[in-house]
Amino acid sequence: MTNNHQPDKSKSNRKLISLLVMGCIGMFGFGFALVPLYDVLCEQLGINGKTSSTASNYQAITVDTSRVVTVEFISQVQTGMPWKFEPQTKRLEVHPGELIHTAFLARNLSDRAIIGQAIPSVSPGQGAAYFNKTECFCFNQQHLAASTSAELPLIFFVDPQLPESIHTLTLSYTLYDITDKQLASALEQGAAK
Repeated sequence: MTNNHQPDKSKSNRKLISLLVMGCIGMFGFGFALVPLYDVLCEQLGINGKTSSTASNYQAITVDTSRVVTVEFISQVQTGMPWKFEPQTKRLEVHPGELIHTAFLARNLSDRAIIGQAIPSVSPGQGAAYFNKTECFCFNQQHLAASTSAELPLIFFVDPQLPESIHTLTLSYTLYDITDKQLASALEQGAAK
């Protein structure tokens, strides 16, 4: 009697295993597809503090002198990256529509050249859609030779359409060391030629 159920049990186990494997593959694919979908959603809705990665055009915008918005600047460096990175000014009072020039200061404290890339974030997240950069060091990679420093420019304006409930915007930059990634990419391109 045990032998009669053996083929049915084996067939049932194979079916269960195939369903579990298919479920795992499906979940992995779904999780993989969520990343670009999330990025598109954040960009379209202006949530999660993601700012535009391209320069905004500043045209003759009416400056709202009746309103003041505080813009705070925060910087951090990837753990283990031997750079000093800080805003020139930690806090500015600006009128919406006003074109503002400021900068961040970076210094390579190591004895080798390093390539850095800054990633911006604005909080509160709904304010990101109203924070417009016309020039930003975050649009480009920053190459600093050993023991050198640089002033990294930032030119921005706050859109006058910023909701009245938002009085403070915090712009945060995290600086990452992408030297190894750039070297690997250059080696790949050299091998392809």
